[in-house]
Amino acid sequence: MEPDTIISLFLGIGLAASVGFRVFLPLFALSFAAYLGVWDLNENWQWIGSLTALITLGVATIVEIFAYFIPWVDNALDSLAIPLAGIAGTAVVVSTAANLDPVVTWSLAIIAGGGTATAIKGANAAGRLTSTGTTGGLANPLVSTVETGAAVAVSTASILVPPIAAILVIIILLIIFRIYRKIRPKAK
Repeated sequence: MEPDTIISLFLGIGLAASVGFRVFLPLFALSFAAYLGVWDLNENWQWIGSLTALITLGVATIVEIFAYFIPWVDNALDSLAIPLAGIAGTAVVVSTAANLDPVVTWSLAIIAGGGTATAIKGANAAGRLTSTGTTGGLANPLVSTVETGAAVAVSTASILVPPIAAILVIIILLIIFRIYRKIRPKAK
C-alpha cells in the first residue's frame, strides 16, 4: 500500500471514530478541510467541500451540540444517532480512501468506519443512559461536554496528523472494551 493510501485510511477511520461522539462535527471538519484545500476527496465526494455543504454541516453541527445539552432529548438523539453514526462512519472512510479497489474501499469503510463509529456511539449512548438513570439527567451536560471535546480532538488530529488519530482510535476502543468487560454480566 502506498503511504498516501495509509494516511487517507487513518484520516477516514479517525473521523469515523469522531462520528461516534458527534455525527455532524467530523463531517463539518472534513468539509472545512476540503473547502480550504487541506484534503482532497474522492471524485464522487467533492461536494462535501462545497460552500453549501460547509454551511449545512456547520448548522447541523451547532444544532446537534446544543441538543445534546438537553437531558432526555440527548437520549432520544442517541436512538437516532446510532444508525446514523454507522452510515456517516462508512461515508467518511469512502470519501477519503485513496488508491484502493472499490471492493476494498467499501469493505474497509463498512467494517472499520461504520463499525468503529457504531461501537463508540453505542458505548456513549449506554453511558448517557446510565448517567440519566443515576443522576436524573443532571450529569448529562458534563457527559455531552466530554463527548464534544473528544469529537473536536479526534477530528482535529485526524485532519492535521492522521497517524496520531489512528492511535487515539485504538486507545478509545481499548477503553470501551475494558469498560464493557467490567460491566458485562458474569457467566455462572
